[in-house]
Amino acid sequence: MNTLRNKVQLIGRLGGEPEIVTFQDGNKMAKFSMATDDSYKDKEGVKVERAYWHNVVVRGGLVSVVENYVKKGQEIAVEGKLTNCSYETKEGEKRYVTEILVNDLLLLGSK
Repeated sequence: MNTLRNKVQLIGRLGGEPEIVTFQDGNKMAKFSMATDDSYKDKEGVKVERAYWHNVVVRGGLVSVVENYVKKGQEIAVEGKLTNCSYETKEGEKRYVTEILVNDLLLLGSK
């Protein structure tokens, strides 16, 4: 049952080109936004479609896969865990960010 704790699996499309960050020690990190779709019928029976946006972070060996093969609009599947962090704006407001830290990635198709 431990393998089910804090596990996220999503299939969606990239909203933009991945951002690759290189650290001083040579390690890299990839960040991108990913949209997943959902639909339902409202009270009148009209189909309503909605996109949900997710912040995705990739570290380790998978960064080279993202860097070389993942592009805006591409459909991918990710598996990972939810992480949360906070920061303070210049105006002193505290902001919270939820991200998906990826441990597995699958390329599903092209644009």
